[in-house]
Amino acid sequence: MSPGEVSLLLFGLFALFVVLRVPVSFALGLACVPVFLIEDRLTPVLLISEMWKSYNAFILLAVPFFLMAANVMNQAGITDRLINLARATVGHLPGGLGHINVMVSMLFAGISGSSTADAAGIGSLLIPSMKKQGYDASFSVAITACSSVMGVIIPPSIIMIVWGGLMSVSIGGMFLAGVVPGILIALFMMATVLVYAKVRNYPIGEKASLKEFSSATGKASLALVTPGIIVGGIVGGLFTPTEASVVAVLYSLVLGCFIYRSIKWGDLPKVLFDSARFASVSLFCIGTASAFGWLLAYFRVPLALVELLSGWGTGVITTGLLIAFAFLIIGMFIDAIPAIIILGTILFPLAENVGMHPIHFAMIGVLSLAFGLVTPPYGLCLLIACSLGKIKMLDALKDVAIILLPMLVLLVLVIVFPEIVLFLPRLIKPEFL
Repeated sequence: MSPGEVSLLLFGLFALFVVLRVPVSFALGLACVPVFLIEDRLTPVLLISEMWKSYNAFILLAVPFFLMAANVMNQAGITDRLINLARATVGHLPGGLGHINVMVSMLFAGISGSSTADAAGIGSLLIPSMKKQGYDASFSVAITACSSVMGVIIPPSIIMIVWGGLMSVSIGGMFLAGVVPGILIALFMMATVLVYAKVRNYPIGEKASLKEFSSATGKASLALVTPGIIVGGIVGGLFTPTEASVVAVLYSLVLGCFIYRSIKWGDLPKVLFDSARFASVSLFCIGTASAFGWLLAYFRVPLALVELLSGWGTGVITTGLLIAFAFLIIGMFIDAIPAIIILGTILFPLAENVGMHPIHFAMIGVLSLAFGLVTPPYGLCLLIACSLGKIKMLDALKDVAIILLPMLVLLVLVIVFPEIVLFLPRLIKPEFL
């Protein structure tokens, strides 16, 4: 079969299964089966073999451990302490709770590495409070969902770890590259909240005293050390990303069980079960997506795409826009991790062909996939926030679109000006580049 025929069969069947509401992880695996049966040189046993090979990676151990660290942090009441710190810092601005929502998401992103944990932990506390204080339910849900995407952009980020492991890109370099766009997203969203507050006359909180600010900072300080330990340890070469995930779990357990004493020993089985359940979904999806990606590589689909587009004479900016568009579309339908495995491996040779830096390519992909967390039909963070806000997804879409506009502008700026993401790695650790 030609690369075009294989692509049509794989993506066509996958789209059909998704429309029939087959879970994405199973749809990816089922789409591979006909190709293994049709092609004489392949056997269906290879499907299981390729899935097994993808699991046999030390770097993937970081996925369940970072998910567990996020669950422990939520159970330990870290979110409450971060909210109090954010309230003391930005709560006096117009639309105070909206600013608090964004700031807490930014702080929690530096601890968990998971956007879904961010949306669930912060949304369960702030969405009811915002609705009670007179904020529109649609805005409360939209700002919670949109700000939670910082969980995959600000380090540590689970999808950056998966990306780096799959494509042999420096994870420390990607972590450093995510800092500036992550902070810019927070600033853009807070500016958007300010406009909303002026237009809709949202309430303004009282300004915290110096004593209250100092107290809130002191109570949250141990939690805020977490990103420094994780990112600093990786960048400094003290431990690998997988070892860093274990350190994050141990540190969060020490905080929750011994220092804050907010986690009882009886709570641990539930935390472990939830972590294992979430991790199993992600890891099974990695297995089937790897088999799907292997078939694309086996039939030279990435090379065919490079040959097709190289004739158009595309440069770095045009290629960056094409890459962003592809990730934006696929991110609407499937989770970020299988999207990286399938689309990332196809587009990586294309990025190399035009001389795009691997970290620049990675950050375009990560930023684009972040949109998929809040755009239907997949929109997992938006689904979680809507569930907590007790509204329909359609009711929140208008506010989601408005809040995402500045983030779309940032994505274009990152494509046009690579130094936005490459500046910090070059400054701190040029060897990562």
